[in-house]
Amino acid sequence: MADNIPSMMSHMDVGAKVVVGLDVTDVGNEIRKFMWPDYVVFLIMLLMCLVIGFYFGCVRKSVNSQDYLVGGRTMSTFPVAMSLIASYISGISLLGIPTEVYVYGIQFAYILGGFLLMAIVMSYVYLPVFHGLRLTSTYEYHEMRFGPKVRLFASLLFTISSITWLPLVIYVPALAFNQVTEINVHLITPVVCVICIIYTSMGGIKAVVWTDVIQIFLMLSALLLVAIKGTLDIGGINNVIIRNINTGRIEGPNFDFDPLARHTVWSLVIGGFAYVMQAGAVNQNMVQRYLALPTLNCATRALWFFFGGIVIIISICCYVGLLIYATFHKCDPLTTMLAREKDQLLPLLVMTVLGNVPGLPGVCLAGNFSAALSSLSTALNSMSAVVLEDFYKPFIRRPITEKHTAIVMKLTVIFFGAICVGLVFIVEKLGAVLQLSMSIGAIASGPSLALFTMGMLMPWINAKGALSGGISSLIFMGWFCLRTQTLIASGDLTFPEKPITTEGCHYSFSPKQSSLVNMKFAPSVNVTDVTHTDEKYMIYRLSYLWYTLMGAFVAIFIGMLVSFMTKPNDPRDVDPKLLAPFIRKWIKPRQYQNELAANEIIYAYEPTRGQRENRRNLERIVNDIAMGPRNGNK
Repeated sequence: MADNIPSMMSHMDVGAKVVVGLDVTDVGNEIRKFMWPDYVVFLIMLLMCLVIGFYFGCVRKSVNSQDYLVGGRTMSTFPVAMSLIASYISGISLLGIPTEVYVYGIQFAYILGGFLLMAIVMSYVYLPVFHGLRLTSTYEYHEMRFGPKVRLFASLLFTISSITWLPLVIYVPALAFNQVTEINVHLITPVVCVICIIYTSMGGIKAVVWTDVIQIFLMLSALLLVAIKGTLDIGGINNVIIRNINTGRIEGPNFDFDPLARHTVWSLVIGGFAYVMQAGAVNQNMVQRYLALPTLNCATRALWFFFGGIVIIISICCYVGLLIYATFHKCDPLTTMLAREKDQLLPLLVMTVLGNVPGLPGVCLAGNFSAALSSLSTALNSMSAVVLEDFYKPFIRRPITEKHTAIVMKLTVIFFGAICVGLVFIVEKLGAVLQLSMSIGAIASGPSLALFTMGMLMPWINAKGALSGGISSLIFMGWFCLRTQTLIASGDLTFPEKPITTEGCHYSFSPKQSSLVNMKFAPSVNVTDVTHTDEKYMIYRLSYLWYTLMGAFVAIFIGMLVSFMTKPNDPRDVDPKLLAPFIRKWIKPRQYQNELAANEIIYAYEPTRGQRENRRNLERIVNDIAMGPRNGNK
C-alpha cells in the first residue's frame, strides 16, 4: 500500500475519506522522495550560476568599481527589468504568499493596488532625481541634500534592514528543501550562501543581473507547472474556486476603516504602497539596477516592466495558495503535521502533484532556490556598494587603487553573507515569513523612506530635522516591531484564520493542538475567544501593513517640528536637482545668484566652522550697508 501512495494522491481528491492502515509518517516519507533526477536538475541550476559568475569574473571581468557596481551604466533594459523582478520576488514571496492565502484568504492580492501607486510615484518623483544625479550609492543623495551625518545614518538604516531581511531570504528555501528531503535547515543554509557569495563576489552586478534572468524563468516555470498540473488533478479550475468560496478564502474587498483589522483595502493599497515604495523603489537594492541603465527613459521602461512582472507572479502565487487549499480541503496538512511549518505548504503541494514525475520536483525546488539566490546576491552586491561608497571612502584620505577597491567589495560580500547564516537560528523561531519580513523590515524602512521623501518633497526641512526625525522613528519602530513579534512568537497575539478540517484524512495522525481552534468541525472551541487579545496588547494589533507608513510619518513629523524650531531652509537655497521635478516648478528662483534673504545666507545643510565665520562676516557687512553713514562719515 505504501508504494501506491504517490499515485493515489495524484489521481484522487486529496483528503477523500479512505480507510487504510497508514500513519502520517508513512505518507510523509513517501511524499518526500526526492529522486536523483531532481538532484541533477537542482545542481544544474547552481552550476549555471557559478558559470555566469566565473564568466563575468574572469573572462569579461569588471575594469573598475563603476563597472562592478553599476555595469558601467550601459546595461540593457530587458535583463535589468528581469533582475528587478527576480530581486524583489524572493523565496519569501514564493512560499509566503501561497501560505498567506491558504491561512487567511485572498485579501492579500489587493496589495497590487499599492504596487500601481508605487510605479506611478516612482516614475514621477524619485527616479528622475536618482538618475539625474548618476549616483552609485543611493545614500550619496543625503549628503548632497542634508550633509554627511544624514548620509551615514541612512546607510546604517540600509545595513540594519539588510541584516534583518537576508536571514529570512536564506531560511525560506532551506525550509522548502527540508520539507522534500529531510536534510537539516542548518546544513543547507551555508551551501546556499557559499554559492551565492562566490558568483556575486566574482562577477559583480553583471553576474547578478544575468543569473537573475535565468532564475526568473525558473521561478515562473515552477509556478506554472504546479498550478496547471495541480488544477488538472483536482478536476479543473471550477473546483478550486468553489472550494475556496465555501470557506471564505475567496471574498470581496474589505473596506473596513479599522486600522486593527489585519487586511483591508486601505491597509493593502495605502499601507502596502508605503512598504513597496521602500522595498521596491527607493531601496539601494533596486535603485542600483535603475542606475545601471544609460537613460531615464530606459529606467522608466524597466520600472513598468517590473510592475507587470510583479502583477503576474503575485497573481500566480495567490492562485497557488487557493490550489493548496482545494487540494487538501478535507485534510489540513498543518493539523496532521504532514507539513510541520506553514511555509512548507507549497513544497508539500509540489511533491504531491509532481512527485511521480522524475525531475519535475527538482525544477520547482530550483525555482524556489532561484528566488532566494537572486534576492541574496542583489542584497550582497548592494551592500558592497554602500560599504565602499558610504563607510569606506569618506574616511580614507589617501587615494584608493582599483585593486584595493575590489578587495573591499569582495570582503563585504563574504562578511555579510556569513553574518546572515548565523542569524538563521533566530529567524526560524519567529513565525510565518511573509508577515515577519514586512514587520521587521519596517524598523528601518519607515525612517529610510521618510528621509528620501523629506529630501525631495519638503525643501524647507533642514539637516537637524531630517536626522532627528530619522533617529526618533528608528527608536520608536524598533521598540514597536520587536515587541509585536515577541507577542506573536509567544502566542499572546493571534489573528483569526480561515476554517480547516481533517474529516476526510486517509491516514492516522496526532493533531497539532494550535490548529484545532480553526477546525470547522470542532464545536467545543470558541474561535472568537481563542483569537481575542488582552486590552493591554490592543495597540500591537495594528495591521503590519501600516508599519512602514507609521515609521515614515513619525520621522516626517519630528523632522518638520525640529526644522521649524531651529531654522528651516529657504527652498530657494536647495539645489533644484535634489528635488522632485514638480516641486522645482513651484519654487521661484532668486533674481540674483547671490541674493540675500532676510539679511543672511541660509545653507541647505549644516555649515562648517569656516562657513559659519564667513556668514557672520557677510552679515556684518550687510548690516553696515543697511544702516547707512553713521556720525556723518561716509
